[in-house]
Amino acid sequence: MFKSTYLKLTLFYVAVIMVISVGFSLAIFSISSNEIDRGLNRQDTIIQNLPPRNDSHLFDDFINLRQQQLDDSTNRLTQNLIYFNLLILILSTIASYFFARWTLRPLEEAMEEQSQFTADASHELRTPLAAIKLEIEVGLRDKKFDFASARKILQSNLEEVGKLESLSSTLLRLAKLDEVEKLDFSDLNLADVVTEAYEKVEVLAKKRSIKFVTDFQNAEIRGDQTMLTELFVILFDNAIKYSPAKSKIKVSVTSGKNPEVLIKDSGIGIAPKELLHIFDRFYRADSARSKEKVDGFGLGLSIAKRIVELHGGEISAKSNVGNGSEFKVEL
Repeated sequence: MFKSTYLKLTLFYVAVIMVISVGFSLAIFSISSNEIDRGLNRQDTIIQNLPPRNDSHLFDDFINLRQQQLDDSTNRLTQNLIYFNLLILILSTIASYFFARWTLRPLEEAMEEQSQFTADASHELRTPLAAIKLEIEVGLRDKKFDFASARKILQSNLEEVGKLESLSSTLLRLAKLDEVEKLDFSDLNLADVVTEAYEKVEVLAKKRSIKFVTDFQNAEIRGDQTMLTELFVILFDNAIKYSPAKSKIKVSVTSGKNPEVLIKDSGIGIAPKELLHIFDRFYRADSARSKEKVDGFGLGLSIAKRIVELHGGEISAKSNVGNGSEFKVEL
């Protein structure tokens, strides 16, 4: 689809450029011709005012030569303008094609991302729906189906419905963040925001006997407190999920022109090939990183990245397999 769009846009650019080029060429030709005619007319006036002479045939020869030079100059000017416009046509075609590609590239990438997002979302939605359908079909075919079996199926279906509800909420959240262009910032203490985020995941950390080791400096920033708290909740939640029980997670806040938050866990780590995609939507690293089954849809880090972008900051990660992972948020 985009190949034909490239060509159409290229033709449009070339048409506009050629209309302008031909218009300028005609103007140059007209101005040049008028200037030459005015010069010749002045010469005619001078010649006509000269006194009569016996060698008047020389004047006739001069006038004929001058007319021949005028015709030659006009022809050369016409040829040069034609060659110039042909050169403009060739160069503008090449330049217009590359400019069309450059212009449409963001749109093409956005459509590819949208198509991939739709495919991934469809897959994630289809999985719990298929599980619900299969359980109901098996139950209906069971001749010994009783209240206990029905209760078990309903409980299982309720879990799948919960997953669907969670996915729908996350997708809506991501869609809303994509529509946001500017936030209303207020003065915040970054350490306070990080502390608030920890309090929201404290129960989960204690459940797995994971201890947070903190080193906070007083860092003043401007930002949206709700969104920044959500950002660090996502990062803490991931660190807890992928860290072994009874381990430590180090969190530091450093002040400066661009305050930073470092979150380092002691998990198995992330492979280099996976590290390149962890912020992609619906991407989930190998489940072998954790000894326990980790639920999720691969959207958390995408939301985290979007929140950081809305604050004009950067988020990055580095990891060595076997030595944990470290996420850095710079605001």
